[in-house]
Parts: sequence; structure tokens; C-alpha cells
Amino acid sequence: MLITGTGIGGGVAIGPVARMADPLPEPSAEPSRLDPATEADRANRALAAVGAELLERGRSAGGAAQQILEAQSLMAQDPTLAGGIAERVGQGATAERAVFEGFAGYREVLLGMGGYLAERAPDLDDVSQRVRAALAGVAAPGLPAPGHPFVLVAHDLSPADAASLDLDLVLAVVTAEGGPTSHTAILAREKALVAIVGAHDASSLVDGAEVVVDAANGTVVADPSAEELAAARVRIEQRAARADAPALPGALADGTPIPLLANLGSAAAAPEAAALGAEGVGLFRTEFLFLDAAEAPSVDAQQEQYTRLLAAFPGRKVVVRVLDAGADKPLAFLDASEEPNPALGLRGLRSLRVSEQILRDQLTALARADAATDARLEVMAPMVATVEETRYFTGLARELGIRVAGVMVETPAAALIADRILAVADFASIGTNDLTQYTMAADRLLGSVAGLQDPWHPAVLRLIGEVGTAGAVLGKPVGICGEAAADPLLAAVLVGLGATSLSMSPSALADVRASLAGITRDDAERMAKAALAADGAAEARAAAASERPASG
Repeated sequence: MLITGTGIGGGVAIGPVARMADPLPEPSAEPSRLDPATEADRANRALAAVGAELLERGRSAGGAAQQILEAQSLMAQDPTLAGGIAERVGQGATAERAVFEGFAGYREVLLGMGGYLAERAPDLDDVSQRVRAALAGVAAPGLPAPGHPFVLVAHDLSPADAASLDLDLVLAVVTAEGGPTSHTAILAREKALVAIVGAHDASSLVDGAEVVVDAANGTVVADPSAEELAAARVRIEQRAARADAPALPGALADGTPIPLLANLGSAAAAPEAAALGAEGVGLFRTEFLFLDAAEAPSVDAQQEQYTRLLAAFPGRKVVVRVLDAGADKPLAFLDASEEPNPALGLRGLRSLRVSEQILRDQLTALARADAATDARLEVMAPMVATVEETRYFTGLARELGIRVAGVMVETPAAALIADRILAVADFASIGTNDLTQYTMAADRLLGSVAGLQDPWHPAVLRLIGEVGTAGAVLGKPVGICGEAAADPLLAAVLVGLGATSLSMSPSALADVRASLAGITRDDAERMAKAALAADGAAEARAAAASERPASG
């Protein structure tokens, strides 16, 4: 039996299935037999206990998991949510029922807001389950413990569970829900874990069944043949050898250099990225400095963090994206007006123009950090759609001391006029996650349309090619900083479309480096041409693979 989904990374794993337990059932709607004060106390104690537990798990996990779990902890302590629970208890509900209804109501609010906030709805479900388990005095539904290495199969994976994975036992993860930018996918990339998300038929897998999980091809093979097992073992050994090999600079077989850079979300992750062979940073997300803050951080506070980052890459390129926030990631000190469709609203550079002092402070801090270090700083703006926006950002950046200023290409509009945008900007960096979202009209954070959120689609590839061609004509660098660059086969196609550098999660560097080393530029261009001629994403992948030389 063959099950398909979206593969994360390029790994392969073999092992027996262990399924996650079903969630807790809906609690009874029968009135409480206790007085409201007692029920309220029970609910408050459970909420506090779960909030503290999630916070502690985050501290232990570190990295992206810590940020996610801290956000969940804040959900458990949200005053609005607690008020709704208290109101229901006051009306005679049990603490269990009040928690269930309170979280369910809040969930509907987030779903109605769409975008980033809608994707947080499953996180509320997980917190609700944990609070109700604490009330019942039972363990929260969580990871299985079969006592041996296993392939974890779940409907979806909560942030807390994903952060708690024992990598000595969990060989791979397969989820029925989720897309390429879900929490499971984010944490799988960070942990270099083999994963398939959005595998809708995963529920047919039974405990103990042996499977081959192939993230490179997005497949799960149940009850594999001897030949399929042997082929998978060879690929596992080859991948392990690549990971242990010295990290050479990224290059094609004909010697064409293709710098391989890291996507980072905090300065603390820089040393590990450098150790894994990152030749610099292609995307540094600055949001960690701003999220959950009551006011924008000072110039000095920002300068300290940027200096720490740049110091980890002396003499190397570090591309920093200015604050990418707005309606779908609201901040108290930015315009917080509600919008019916936040993904198409006041976000990225649009939001910063409304609060220009925040942008000025950030650019000032970056310029000071650049002056204090030896890295080659480049700064880019998110969500650019017009030449006017490009002129605005690059002009302001240069006024405040930034020597190299570019833009992210995340909208079809920017891709289609890339020649005019690159006539103004020093470089372009293609954010394939958002570019795919806007090209396919499919929210990149919703599992229900994950099948459309595929950068292999020829429409997306054609837009990337437009940017690559413009860059080549004008002599301007064109990088890729979306997760598409982490796909070893797609990385070759992106180079064929004109990408001059690739940036990805550090765990993907070894696979991509090996993939590029096996092809020439002519091979890459031939693969790209084949993919562009296909009718759909799956056909494009197959066409590119068929054109790849056997030695590549």
C-alpha cells in the first residue's frame, strides 16, 4: 500500500508504526454538583498547571520549539479565555465543560480571522486537551511508548508533543493533517527528522506494521517488499555518509558556485548553522525581537542581537529581513486594526510604512551592528509588490547607512516586474512559501489546501524563472529563502531557473550540497525546462527527476 503526502526534507526511515492515542472525548453537558467557586478554583488551578508545564517544556526544548510552546503557555493564561470559562462555571457548568466550551469558542474566533491566527486553532485544541486531562487527573493524550524505535503516526502533532520527541526512538513522523509550514514541519526540519505531513490516508496504517517513509518522494510504503527495503537501506547509508562528510562550499559539478546559506530565527542558532556548513545566512527573521513585546525594542537592544549574529559569520554574507508583521501577526505597537483577509492586508513593508519610526530604528541598529563587525550585511524588505515600494525601502535603507538593500519577492506582482524592481534594488530573495500561497490562492498555513501549497507547480516555477532571468540580465543576485530550497531535487531546478544562492534550514544543507554536486548548469537548466513544461506539481517533479543524470 502506498500513501502520499508532503515530504519534509530528503530523508528515508524504516520501522514499525506506533499510533498516537485518540483525544479525550467531549465532556458531559450535565450541570455541576459542586458550587461555582469550587469549580472555578479547579479550572484556574488546571490552567495554571498546564501553562507552567508548557513553559518548562519550552525551556528544555529550546529553539523554535521554545517559541511555540511559550505561545501555547500564554494561551492557557489568556485573561479573555479565563473570563469565558469563569462565566460558564458561574452558570452551573463543570470545570471540564467550561474549559471545553471556552476553548472551542476561542477556536472559532481564530478560524474566522484566517491566516496565521487561524493556524493557531489546533494549538488551542491541544491546550484544551491538556487542561481537561489535568482536571481529570489523567495523562494528556500524547506520544506512544512502545519500548523500541518506531514511526509515529498521528492525525496531527501538537507543538508540545513535537518538542518532546525522543530522536533516539522516533524514526519518522507521519501526520494526516498539516502542510509544509505547519508546526510539525517546522520542528521536523529543525530536528532533521524524516516526516510526511498531509498524508490523508495515514489513518489506515495500523500499529506494528512495517513502513518505509520516504520524505524525498513524499511517500509511505506499508508492508514493503524485500527490494524496497534494500533500496531504502542503501539511501539511509548514503545520507548518513553525506552528513558526516566535510562541509565544502556549495557548487555544481562544473564548478559553478552556488552558496548554501541558512534560514535562522535567532542569533543563538548561528553557531550551529555554521558548524553544519552554512556559508552565511540567507534569511534572518527579526520577529523574535518584537513578538509578545508591549513596545518595540530599542535601537541598543536590537544592535546587541544583530551584532551577535553578524559576529558568527565574519567575512560572510548575512541577509536580514526587517520586521515581517502586521494584520496576521499583530503587534501592540503596530497598526492593529482588524481586517477581513489579513494575508492580503497591511503586513510586511506595508505595515512598517504606517509606523516608519520602527523601521528607521531597525535599520539604524543594523547599520551600527554592520559597522562593528566583519560580516557582509544585506538587508531586505518583505511583501514588496511595486517599484515605488522598492524605491521607498532602498532609499531609506541607504539614508540610514545600509550598504546593500534588497527586497523579497513573495507576490506574483513583484515577480512579473522583477526587471524593474531589480533595476532599483541591489538583490532579490524569493520567499517561495508566500509566493506559492499567493500564486495558488491557497493559504499556506491551512492543511485543508496543503495539496495546492506546492512550489513545484509550474505556475510558481514560471514566476521564479522571471526573477532569475531579470537578475541575470541586470547582473543582480537572486536568492531563494523559502523552504523550497531545502528540497534536493527542487534545489537543482531553482538553480536552472536562475537562482544564484539557496537558503534553507541548516539540517538540509548536506542533502542539497550533495544534490548540486552531481549536476552541471546545463543539467539544471534542462531539468527546469522539463518542470516548466509539465501540467501540475507532481508531473513537474517527475519530469525534473527524469532529466536528472543518473550520477546526480
